[in-house]
Amino acid sequence: MTLRSRRAPLTGSLLLSLFSIALVVQSSAALAQEGTLDKSEPKGITVEEIIKRFAAKEKEFREARDQYTYRQDVKVMTLDGDTPDGAYQQVFDVTFDDKGHKIKNVVFAPQPTLQRIAMTEEDIDDIENRLPFVLTSDEIGEYDILYVGQQKQDELNTYVFDIAPKQIVGKKRYFQGRIWVDDHDFQVVKTFGKTVPDIRKKKGQENLFPKFTTWREQIDGKYWFPTYTRAEDTLKFSIGDVKIREIVKYTNYKRFGSKVKITYEGQEVKKSDQPQAPPTEQPQKPQ
Repeated sequence: MTLRSRRAPLTGSLLLSLFSIALVVQSSAALAQEGTLDKSEPKGITVEEIIKRFAAKEKEFREARDQYTYRQDVKVMTLDGDTPDGAYQQVFDVTFDDKGHKIKNVVFAPQPTLQRIAMTEEDIDDIENRLPFVLTSDEIGEYDILYVGQQKQDELNTYVFDIAPKQIVGKKRYFQGRIWVDDHDFQVVKTFGKTVPDIRKKKGQENLFPKFTTWREQIDGKYWFPTYTRAEDTLKFSIGDVKIREIVKYTNYKRFGSKVKITYEGQEVKKSDQPQAPPTEQPQKPQ
């Protein structure tokens, strides 16, 4: 988000500013609904094998999610204390046209009332494409990945990793933070961190991005899909702080009738495999 004057809008800009993993560890948002972090090494499997397996599963998941329709509800608010004093909302359906191309159909978009910040193209792109972070075997070489232990997420046993981009290349955006990987399916079930870099240009123009947590649920009995993202952070602009709250909900996942084959552990997911309600043992989301 860029800072906005109440009298006139401010334009936006870029200087590298990476988010410290230490802040991820300290954040109370990352600790909600979690057990004690066990720093012991995994048993019966190496760290390298866990990374290899979850990266392969993430690639399968990305290909599968690209064959699903869903609704995304985005709300961004600025806060005065705990009281919202401005808001942006957009609800849209991700569907397919008659040629099988994915399209976005906005179904609700009231006039924004944000006064202190302005939504940017980068904000919208992050919300639509990066909050449901995916780290596949094709991209894993771009990141440093540090095993930090094992931890309960409600009834799930998970392996925990801190990740950060090895370097920032051009204008490409990355995720930096922490991920939780289910020890049974070897799929990411939760992420906490932020997209980097923050964008700062000359003349004090700034585009800053909040830390966020995304939870996933097992929608079709095979893949863990993002269903809820929450960010509550204070963006520290050079001329003042702005507290924001961001909530993104993903609902109505339905598989599109495409000719593209979706596989899971080498087996094709048949059309008869309809999306199911999430099982009871899920990472719980705050209200």
